[in-house]
Order: sequence, then C-alpha cells, then structure tokens
Amino acid sequence: MDTDVLVVGAGPTGLTLAASLLRRDADVIVVDRLTAGANTSRAAAVNARTLEVLEEIDVTRRMVKSGLIAPRFTMRQGARTLIPIDFSVLPTKYPYTLMISQATTEALLVERLAELGREVVRPKTLTRVSQDRDGATATFDDGDTIRAHFVVGCDGARSTVREQAGVGFAGGEYAESFTLADVRLSGDAPNDEVILFYAMNGLNVLAPLPGGIHRIVAPSAHAPELPSAEFVQDIMDTRGFGPRRSVVTELIWGSRFHIHHRVADTYRAGRLVLAGDAAHVHSPAGGQGMNLGIQDAVALADALHNALAGGSDAALDAYSAGRRPIAREVLTTTGRLTRLATLPRMVRPARNGLMRLAAQIPAVRSQLAWRLSGLVYR
Repeated sequence: MDTDVLVVGAGPTGLTLAASLLRRDADVIVVDRLTAGANTSRAAAVNARTLEVLEEIDVTRRMVKSGLIAPRFTMRQGARTLIPIDFSVLPTKYPYTLMISQATTEALLVERLAELGREVVRPKTLTRVSQDRDGATATFDDGDTIRAHFVVGCDGARSTVREQAGVGFAGGEYAESFTLADVRLSGDAPNDEVILFYAMNGLNVLAPLPGGIHRIVAPSAHAPELPSAEFVQDIMDTRGFGPRRSVVTELIWGSRFHIHHRVADTYRAGRLVLAGDAAHVHSPAGGQGMNLGIQDAVALADALHNALAGGSDAALDAYSAGRRPIAREVLTTTGRLTRLATLPRMVRPARNGLMRLAAQIPAVRSQLAWRLSGLVYR
C-alpha cells in the first residue's frame, strides 16, 4: 500500500483534510491537476465555525492575521437596511466573517502542509479509480498508479472520483449567469460589513477584502465573459447605495460564471469518499460553499482516523449520513436567498417590505446569524 489516504484535489477542502490527517499521524498523498494554486478566487468569506475547526491544524491565527474582519452582514435596499445581522453577540471567539481571498487561504494551508512534511504532487490528473476489499488504485494521465486504503475526492463539481464511484449528483442550474469582480471603490464602500443589496434591478453582493478591495457578485441575464469597469459601475449604480454613491476607480479582475445547486446521492461508495464541492455545490449567497467543504474535511479526518486505526468503517457511513443533511440545509438556505433576489420585478417592493417586517423579530435575526456563521452546525 503506497499510502493510507490519497486526497485528489488541493483546494481548501483537500488541503484541510490532508493537514488534519497528518496531525493524526496518518500517511497522506495529495495530488492536483493544476500546476499551481488559485491565483484568483470566488470564495472569500470564512465564517466563525470554520475558524473554530481550523484551530486544530494551527491555521486560524494565520488567517485572521492576513484577513479583514467584518462583524456585520446586512441585507439592504439602497441605503435602507432591510435586515441587519450582528455576529458580535454570538458565543464564539470569532464573532465575525473573516474576509480573505481563497488564494491566500490556500497558500496558508499549503504552508502548514509543508510544516507537517508534505507537498502537493502537481500537475497530476486522475483518470481512473478501481477498488477492492483491501484498498483502491488510482491511475493518472502519466501512467502512474497510487494504491491507498481510501481515496477522497476533493476535486470539485466535476469530480472524477465521484464519477468513477458511480455516485449521482442530483440538482440543477440557475438560469442566470453571475458577474464576479474585484474592484477599488471610492465613496460608500464599508470595510466592516458584507452587504446583500436586494434592489429593484436584482441582487448584488458587496463585500470588503484586504488591501482596500471590494468583491462584487451579481446575477445578470447578459453578463459579459469579462466585465468592464463600466458594466460593474452600472451594477453599483442600480443595485448599490445609489447612482455614483460608490464609484469604481479600478477593476482588478472579473469573470462570468454559472451556479449549480446539487448534492451527491451519498458521500461514500466503498473506499471512495467525497468532500467539498465534489459532494455539494450551491448559490454563493451567504458565502457558505468553502466553509462547508472545510468543515466536511475536519469531520472526515476523524472518520478516516477511526477506520485506519482498525475500527469498522461505520464512522465513514456516519460521516456521509451526518454531513449530507447539512449540505441539503445549506442548499435550502442559499436557494431561498437567491430566489428572493430573483423574484419578478413587480413583487420586489412587497418582498422588501416583508423583509423589513421580519427584521423586527429578534428570533429571525438570531437564526440568520447562527446559520450564516455556521455555528448552528456545531
């Protein structure tokens, strides 16, 4: 046997899993098809629960040092607040959203992996996986094979591991495409608040990042593949604080993407196991995707440790049975936030009025804070 666990995919989920297993004295090989880690990213929000679970691999303090703290999450219509969500009252050491680019998160995890004695093997593309009662054999595009007790697919929404395992990925795709852009803004651009604008023209997420940068994410029926500064400015004028209230002074990078909402039929098929985007994908509303994957990784490390220590595989079945319903809950929450944003224009004034009324109920604000912080899944 070449290794205890072969991790396919070196995003935040795979790197966290590998580091967690190494901390438990398991032997791990991590492979990735890319020549280098992400230089740009869609994931930028790290919630309280994720910061809690990353403490065990000594990464949290590094992320907090590198990131930007945003204690508030607000749903707005222009300058008017619809629902304010205050994380500062939550019972955690991390009562905020940490804004940090996925590229930085991955770099810190790779650094920690190196300290634990491992490097990512790249570029190495998985082509086939077979399994028997004793282990699994992975075959790669260069003809190499790796034999492991378990193979874990952390290889994204188009997971080869999931495909080879024959696991279904039920769900669909949102009709609209989304624009994502990192920009510098002058004018109204809070550095301590993540905002979901529920404008008459549609949804817009405005989130601060370190270095005076802001992330903008907005659905658009006619989103260009590479958005211009003028296109992003129009989003801010019609779906922000108001015309020219926030001015785009520099477009750093941008892209167009589509969103799927899917959950794997199971997270385990024999010695093949799934985590992160290989197991679930959903709307970015609420910033839950990367967080859910990292939390998968820590839970899976426990289950794999138990299986490798000579126990039964029941812990892996429990991992699948426990994590999959959480993914479905997150899918429901993010789906509701997205559907609220994409309601027909004629009913959006009524929607916003109902949101303001709901905000008067403390239990509503509290429940949203617990869910968006991830603390509800402790």
